[in-house]
Amino acid sequence: MNQPKVTVIGSINMDLFTTVDELPQQGETIFGKDYFMTPGGKGANQAIAAAKLGADVCFLGKVGKDLMGKKLLNYFEEENFNYSMIEIDAEASTGIANVILNNKDNRIMVVPGANSNVTVDFIKKYKHRILTSDVILAQLEIPIETVEWCANLCARESIPFILNPAPSRALSSSLIENCTYITPNEEEARKVFSIEHIVNDYSSKLITTLGPRGAMYNGTIIPTYKSKVTDTTGAGDTFNGALAYFLGSGYVIEEAITHANIAASYSVEYFGAQQGMPSYDQVKQRYRVC
Repeated sequence: MNQPKVTVIGSINMDLFTTVDELPQQGETIFGKDYFMTPGGKGANQAIAAAKLGADVCFLGKVGKDLMGKKLLNYFEEENFNYSMIEIDAEASTGIANVILNNKDNRIMVVPGANSNVTVDFIKKYKHRILTSDVILAQLEIPIETVEWCANLCARESIPFILNPAPSRALSSSLIENCTYITPNEEEARKVFSIEHIVNDYSSKLITTLGPRGAMYNGTIIPTYKSKVTDTTGAGDTFNGALAYFLGSGYVIEEAITHANIAASYSVEYFGAQQGMPSYDQVKQRYRVC
């Protein structure tokens, strides 16, 4: 199989995890059970998911000139993707995400930091990479203007553009039109596509992830493998990275979604966003028994 060229444009964070038995009430202080740090950010997570499957991944993003930024770059050096286009921002801190884990679910607070400076001018410097990619993947933890510019470029050049609309926000009609596929979860879909006729008009590009039920495309639920859930953090990012990989490899959309579902089913069996991201062989092995 040819190695697909996937370019991810998005966020890089250091994820700060706290595990608790119960969530604190307003004004309450409680003890946590555990604390750990892992590399994260939707962009970085999705890039690593695609790379672990075997894609030729290039990442466009920024970190701060601080200890966390240095740690993240050192970590990316060990991963199998091109991080040479990640720039160090001297003016902003590295992005962070505070993640509270409780009862096999999570609540996340993100401070964007240098991610807010992933501007159109920054991306234009690497336009050549975009134009030679098989698939472009973006999220909404960077400025919306950057996402809109990239989607418009990809639409003009007939390059598949996947938008994971997270965190959820209003999308312009032109951005929706320029996306090849849009991949919200159920809550994001309700916020972004709250009007029924919009959903119907764009059903051929809307892929809604449904957690343990799989994903919906064109009114049909495509099921997933039933796995034992440990932590749902990063499941959506694994799905998106895998979707980009399999689309870039030439799979038809329904088969790409099926394989992305299976990849996500692996990720929820481990703590953290990236620890359970599977290889191509692992996805294919589980696909054969589904």
